[in-house]
Amino acid sequence: METENNEQENINLSKERENKNIEFESRLNLAELQESVFKIKEQLRKVIVGQKDMLDLLIVSLLSNGHVLIEGVPGVAKTITAKLLAKTIAIDFSRIQFTPDLMPSDILGTSVYNLQISEFEFKKGPIFSNMVLIDEINRSPAKTQAALFEVMEEKQVTIDGKKYKMEEPFIVLATQNPIEQEGTYRLPEAQLDRFLFKVNVEYPNAEEELEIIMREQALEDKTKVSKIDTVISGEKIIEYRSLIKQIAIEENLLKYITNIVVNTRSNSFLYLGASPRASIAILNSSKAFAAIEGRDFVTPEDIKRATIPVLQHRVIVTPEREMEGITSKQIIEQIIEAVEIPR
Repeated sequence: METENNEQENINLSKERENKNIEFESRLNLAELQESVFKIKEQLRKVIVGQKDMLDLLIVSLLSNGHVLIEGVPGVAKTITAKLLAKTIAIDFSRIQFTPDLMPSDILGTSVYNLQISEFEFKKGPIFSNMVLIDEINRSPAKTQAALFEVMEEKQVTIDGKKYKMEEPFIVLATQNPIEQEGTYRLPEAQLDRFLFKVNVEYPNAEEELEIIMREQALEDKTKVSKIDTVISGEKIIEYRSLIKQIAIEENLLKYITNIVVNTRSNSFLYLGASPRASIAILNSSKAFAAIEGRDFVTPEDIKRATIPVLQHRVIVTPEREMEGITSKQIIEQIIEAVEIPR
């Protein structure tokens, strides 16, 4: 049964790749990038059942040089997906479990006195990696979360007046549980704004649930990570990021992005609108969406795909609307519908 399902998923991936064959002459060669994305998805789907949106957004964030906040109840494959994604790429991976007693030095590192040379030496913390998984990021207090501000935005940390650069590619994947609030701390708006996407992970349906437990049964004494092969290098990710920056976007689409973001600032349902960083995030991620589709230009559909995951964690719903059960996603959808699409 598992073999049949894997074969069907590979057939679906192959069809997906075939459907993306472009019929025009592109000024950029995106074939290798598409093939790499196909290989990464192929590996992840050996273990992950469903969750197509999450996989797409994680890959786009990697290509867009952005961080991701993954939100979902326990047990919906948030952590394992991050581990598996790291395994598909030849890069360093580290995991940090956030707890209430975690200190900034536990993340960034600290200076230790070396008796042999009579000098202080900096011992790097777990943040010094290519892909960093922060599990339950809202479990630590503000001073620990603030330690991430500089490294997420500037890809560096400053210790004792000295700057230490992160090795590229560098991406932070953070998870949080939206249900359990006891012993948690709300993420500061300044930190939320540093995440390119917020990904909401939903429960699988009954068919997917059955497939999950059947695959678990078939594992026997093997681990999920052992099923994943490394298919791409970190250097290629850096190369693809440079390629994506060359994706073309027309001026009327830049105005489209601007109109959407500006509308969040004047919407009566929102207490806080999105910043210019959000506009840049939509621009960069829409280019990545275009690239994985094999296009060297952005369309309004690319912008629409990027807008909700980029904006939903950056805006704040007014208390009155929040009490009515209205979510930021619903308001953003209304804004997208209201803004005229360029023709």
